[in-house]
Amino acid sequence: MKGFWTGVAAVAAAVVGTADAASYDDIPPIEIYGQHFFYTNNGSQFYLKGVAYQQNYSPNGTTDSNASYTDPLADGAGCKRDLPYLKQIFTNVLRVYAIDPKQNHDECMEAFAAAHIYVIADLGEPKTSIVSDDPEWNVPLYQRYTSVVDALSKYKNVIGFFAGNENVSSGNQTAAAAFVKAAVRDTKGYIQSQKYRSSMGVGYATADVPTRDDLATYFACEPGNSGNATQIDFWGYNVYSWCGDSNYADSSYGERYDFFHDYPVPVFFAEYGCIEGVSGGATHRPFTEVAVLYGNMTEVFSGGIVYQWFMSENNYGLVELTDNDASVSPYPDFTSLRSELASVRPTTTARSAYSPSNSAPACPTTGSSWLPVASPLPPAVNPKLCACMASNLQCNIASTDDSKYEDVFNYICAAADGKYCKGIQHNATTGAFGALSGCSAKDQLAWVANEYYVGNKKSASACDFSGVATTQAAATASGCGNLLAAISDGTGSVPSPTDKGTAAVGTETGAASGSKSKGAAGSVSPPGFVAYGGLLGAAYAGLAAVSMAGMLVL
Repeated sequence: MKGFWTGVAAVAAAVVGTADAASYDDIPPIEIYGQHFFYTNNGSQFYLKGVAYQQNYSPNGTTDSNASYTDPLADGAGCKRDLPYLKQIFTNVLRVYAIDPKQNHDECMEAFAAAHIYVIADLGEPKTSIVSDDPEWNVPLYQRYTSVVDALSKYKNVIGFFAGNENVSSGNQTAAAAFVKAAVRDTKGYIQSQKYRSSMGVGYATADVPTRDDLATYFACEPGNSGNATQIDFWGYNVYSWCGDSNYADSSYGERYDFFHDYPVPVFFAEYGCIEGVSGGATHRPFTEVAVLYGNMTEVFSGGIVYQWFMSENNYGLVELTDNDASVSPYPDFTSLRSELASVRPTTTARSAYSPSNSAPACPTTGSSWLPVASPLPPAVNPKLCACMASNLQCNIASTDDSKYEDVFNYICAAADGKYCKGIQHNATTGAFGALSGCSAKDQLAWVANEYYVGNKKSASACDFSGVATTQAAATASGCGNLLAAISDGTGSVPSPTDKGTAAVGTETGAASGSKSKGAAGSVSPPGFVAYGGLLGAAYAGLAAVSMAGMLVL
């Protein structure tokens, strides 16, 4: 059997080598127009025939400070090893879930471009992502996201990015959608401000959850006069309802087709390939859904991405790596997928003959099953603003030990009915957001510590907290005056950032900038009461007072 696959690989390699070669500089970018994707060179429609391409990584709205990942686009040898097999199953898109912006991706992206393979990249990573149960959109996240955009923007075979993946899995997590939508807005704004290729889109991928319809409507709606600045550019749907030899009705594919028929942006399966109840086991998926996805669903759906390439503990892999990862050994469902994809002939529409007519839907109404208000979204994240603010304080945070922050947050935010913490509140359910709510945890704590210090007549003991805070000479760095004036008392309007990279003046700005401070880590966040904008009640105040005993004497 191994000899057979070796022969097939050789034939595939020869085919790839004689194909009309393209580099990542001259491959035609894919653009989004209305509900479809199109090649920019000839206006023909583009359908995704993709594979999820990352080992041992499952992004799902959580973070793990101890997690690591392998960048699949930085492994030139691995990309070239897999390429002949990827072409056997007609791959034209890879979805990667986490890349390392500091690595070089030229070799893989050049090889994929030559094989006419495009990439959609998720923007988070295991240590830095929007957390479902305690969501924020802040400087460490912004710097992670924009660093991925910076690293991949030069490759014309990058279609775009996912700002989130399955961040909402249950009804009590829908508030997280507001922070992901703010991330969409700011990432789109960053691409525009840096004059990167305008065809790169920013989308979201959802699990097949009860709130999926509200989620799709929310991310596509355009509240107020926001236009498409806050609207996703494409919608990814992780669908596992077609298992084994299912059908259009039993899998609910028809319901999804009907719901998205009038959707204003492209929709595709960002993951598919159920392994449940498959005759012969997980590695024998028949992929009978392929004929439907690329058949009668093409008026609405732009194809899909099979989950996944590499075999791992979850048993979804199409191939196994052998010979110390030097060789590829396909599973039976690889052959099934190849056979099914070889048979599809999706109907295409030329861009010149297509006039988009679908408009943005109305935003969902806030209620028991949908928590976030449509507007306002969390404020723009502006690293320079946070840096300017931290330098301008009279009481700042000296400690980088984030394990000490929560007690200080609790104590200060319980004082004076929470007035010191209004500048950092972020409540997606009421739309109450402080102007500093997008700063890092360390800088947010610096703001509230300074408010407390000033509110207590600048007593020396009011800026200590057992060495966590210290007084400093306030300084207004060059270019900070207008930014600081805009935020006023912490409740003003945050200007959108225009600078590339991180802030120019000193602050703890997050792991994405290369800081080694624990206080800058992407996993750091204020406690839940701050994240959702609530203020501590009497019970919490009592607890805080006990926990801070001996810590502060006024």
